Amino acid sequence: MPFEFHRIKRLPPYVFAEVNAMKAAARARGEDIIDFGMGNPDTPPPQHIIDKLVETAQDPRTHRYSTSRGIPGLRLANAQYYKRRFGVDIDTESETIVTLGSKEGLANLAQAITTPGDVILAPNPSYPIHPYGFIIAGAVIRHVPVGPDEDFFTNLEAAVRHCVPPPTAVVLNYPSNPTAEVVDLAFYERAVAFAKEKDLFLLSDLAYAEIYFDGNPPPSILQVPGARDVAVEFTSLSKTYSMPGWRIGFATGNKRLVAALTRIKSYLDYGAFTPIQVAACAALNGPQDCIEDIRTLYRNRRDVLISGLDAAGWEIPSPQATMFAWAPLPKGFEHLGSMEFSKQLLSKASVAVSPGIGFGEYGDGFVRIALVENEHRSRQAIRNIKRFIQEYKDMDVGDKQSVAAQ
Repeated sequence: MPFEFHRIKRLPPYVFAEVNAMKAAARARGEDIIDFGMGNPDTPPPQHIIDKLVETAQDPRTHRYSTSRGIPGLRLANAQYYKRRFGVDIDTESETIVTLGSKEGLANLAQAITTPGDVILAPNPSYPIHPYGFIIAGAVIRHVPVGPDEDFFTNLEAAVRHCVPPPTAVVLNYPSNPTAEVVDLAFYERAVAFAKEKDLFLLSDLAYAEIYFDGNPPPSILQVPGARDVAVEFTSLSKTYSMPGWRIGFATGNKRLVAALTRIKSYLDYGAFTPIQVAACAALNGPQDCIEDIRTLYRNRRDVLISGLDAAGWEIPSPQATMFAWAPLPKGFEHLGSMEFSKQLLSKASVAVSPGIGFGEYGDGFVRIALVENEHRSRQAIRNIKRFIQEYKDMDVGDKQSVAAQ
């Protein structure tokens, strides 16, 4: 049939597909690719969480349908986490719901609250589900530039001023994927006041709440008095406990938004497998020293990578949080753009990264490096990258122009 499906037409070709295809082809040839591309934790969850999953799965009763909004014990465990970590009281019946990871929660909330043509404000660069979850739901996205050289509120005010019709919601993501930027509670206080003034919902993605290295722990927007009038927050166990494949997250906050998500999810799923939810309770309620162990793992990898690349001639800001470094292209490589640089790094240094253009046009001068290889592999990557940078510098002008034209 000649026509294209409307929602598929609104999704551009997957930017990472070309690099992923190159990576797969290289591995098929037997090449050893050091892969910093995907933010996929490489360590297993703590053993007590796995043990609880196995124990619960032995009970035949746990293999039936679960409940879409999450078992009561897990909603309670999340409320207790918010109380202990942020000092915030959460009503487990009306202010929190279990999601199949924060990504699913964001996408399904977009379906629940979006009317075709609504304008949503999304950061750029950003994690792809932030804009595309709403694009799939029929919204129009207005991008708000973010990053170390951007004034978020100046850009936000300009976006609201020039939106027709007025926007209905703003997506926030701190600590940020991909930029690793962090904010303080004063930022959220200002955001809440702005949202109330402009009649906006705030959708906060706090998936990296526990992966921080320097300074104070990242705050929750729900710590701001009155935030629940306008805000819902998405959290996840994926990075905190190295449980990405388990697909457990939460939406917490504004009762109206939580109710809308609960309603639409009731039509779409029966909730996560009950043993996974019980094991997630063990994660939140059990010993928490494992979080510091995971945090230390990423901190050490960060320090090895940042210091090593600096010595190799690639200066990268050291991230204060997340499992990513947001790396400006090395000096002398800026003209290549993030896609061509990523391809050259893969083919010449056997190192895979994510091109910044995949997170939005304002990310094109950067690549995202995920801290998912051990320190030994990271040091090997540093040696490969150092050799690649030096060889490129030694090229004559004609050869460099040839690379840029590829």
